Amino acid sequence: MRELRQFLERKDIEISIKRYGIDALGAMAQGLFCSLLIGTIINTIGMQFKIPWLMTTVATINGTDYTIGSLASAMSGPAMAVAIGYALKCPPLVLFSLITVGFSSNALGGAGGPLAVLFVAIIAAEFGKAVSKETKVDILVTPIVTIVIGVALSAWWAPALGNAAMKVGNVIMWATNLRPFLMGILVSVLVGIALTLPISSAAICAALGLTGLAGGAALAGCCAQMIGFAFMSYRENYIGGLVSQGIGTSMLQMGNIIKNPKIWIPPIITSAITGPIATCIFKLEVNGPAVASGMGTCGFVGQLGVYTGWLKDIEAGIKTGVTTNDWLGLILISFVLPAVISVLICKILRIIGWIKDGDMKLD
Repeated sequence: MRELRQFLERKDIEISIKRYGIDALGAMAQGLFCSLLIGTIINTIGMQFKIPWLMTTVATINGTDYTIGSLASAMSGPAMAVAIGYALKCPPLVLFSLITVGFSSNALGGAGGPLAVLFVAIIAAEFGKAVSKETKVDILVTPIVTIVIGVALSAWWAPALGNAAMKVGNVIMWATNLRPFLMGILVSVLVGIALTLPISSAAICAALGLTGLAGGAALAGCCAQMIGFAFMSYRENYIGGLVSQGIGTSMLQMGNIIKNPKIWIPPIITSAITGPIATCIFKLEVNGPAVASGMGTCGFVGQLGVYTGWLKDIEAGIKTGVTTNDWLGLILISFVLPAVISVLICKILRIIGWIKDGDMKLD
C-alpha cells in the first residue's frame, strides 16, 4: 500500500473530490465554453448581423456543411477532454491523446455526452499518466494506453452515462413544467448555489441537458448570485467588484462566505424569489445550449442562450417573434430583480448586525 501511495504521488494522481469534482468539472465547463458556446455565439452573430464570412460553409464532411461556428461546436468533445486533462496535470502525450477520447465519449454519449466525457476522460487520463515515461518507447505506449482505454470505456459506458444524464435532466424539466412554482424555487436555488461554490454550474447544466423552463430557473438562480453579490458589495468593491462579479463570477466571494456564511442569505433568498417568477410569470426558457443555463450573466452567455432559443423557436414555427414581454422578463430576471431584492435583504441584515462593513470586501 505504501508503494502504491508513493507511485500515485510520483505520478501526480490524486484521487479526491477536489481534483475530480471541482478541478476537472470546472475545466470541462471551460472546454465546453471554448467550443460549443463560442461556436453558438459566432453563428448567432453571423446570422443576426448578416456577416457573409461567418455564414459561409468552410467545410463539408459526410454531407454536412460547417461554418466557422459549427466547426467550433463540433469540437466540444475533444475540447472538454483536453481541458480535463489540463486540470489533471497530464503530460503532453496523454493530453494530446485525450482529443480522441473526448471525441469518442461525446459522440457515443449522445445528448448526455458531457457527463460521459467527464468520467471517461478522467479515467483515461489517469491511466495514461500512470504509464507515462515508464518505458523506453513512451511515445508509443502512453498514447496507445490512453486512447485504447478511453475509446473502450466510451463504447462500454458512454451510451449508458449519456442516457442516465438525459433521463435525470428530463425528469427535472418534466417536474418543472408540471410544478413550475416549487421546481422554480428548487432549481434556481440549487444551481445558483452551485455557481458560487467552487464547482461548475455550467458543466452540471450541460451534463444534464437542462433547458426549457428548468433552464430558465437555473439561469435565474445564477443571475441572483452574480448580480446579487455584485450590487450588495458595491460599497466595498466599487466598479471593479461590480464588473468582476456581475459578468465574471460570484465565486470570488467564496472566501468571504466561509468567514461569514450570512452574506450568502440575500442572493439565496433572491434566487428563491426570481426562480418561480421566471417559470410562472414570464415562462422564461433557455432553449439554446444547455451550458448557458448555468452561466448566469458571465459574459452575458446565459442571456445569449435565451436569445438563441428564441431564434430556434421562431425558425421552428413555435414562436412568431420576440415580444416586449420576452425582453422584459429577461431583463428583470437577469439584472433588475436580483440587484433590487438582494440589496434590500442585505440592508435588513446589515441593520440587525448579521452583515458588517468589510464582510464582502474582495482582496
